[in-house]
Amino acid sequence: MEKQSNSNNFYEVYEVFSRRTFKSDMQHQFSLLAPNQEMAFVMAQENFMRREPVVDIWVVKRSDIRKLQPEERASISRLDNKDYRLTKGYGYLKKKWRQYEQQVLDEKEIMSWGGVQRGTTDRK
Repeated sequence: MEKQSNSNNFYEVYEVFSRRTFKSDMQHQFSLLAPNQEMAFVMAQENFMRREPVVDIWVVKRSDIRKLQPEERASISRLDNKDYRLTKGYGYLKKKWRQYEQQVLDEKEIMSWGGVQRGTTDRK
């Protein structure tokens, strides 16, 4: 987005963030147009805080928010595979464990074969 100067446009875009409880994270709610920061704050309070229970509100001029440029995104991409750090990387273990359990013979199954008795060995 291009920066808009105050001389060309009377209004600036502001982003409104709020937090419902002291332990919750700030969440983006909406954008608004206002001539200055004080008016933007009043408008955010009137349009949002009277409808939703909040404990804190942030009003930030959009031009003051910096985002990553495409060339910066490429520089922070992961250089190696770290799937082992993500829980989804272990999803295959449940299936593998189930297969292992199906292959294990338990004592009841062995005894049901009939030819084998407990405590004796078959010598030939």
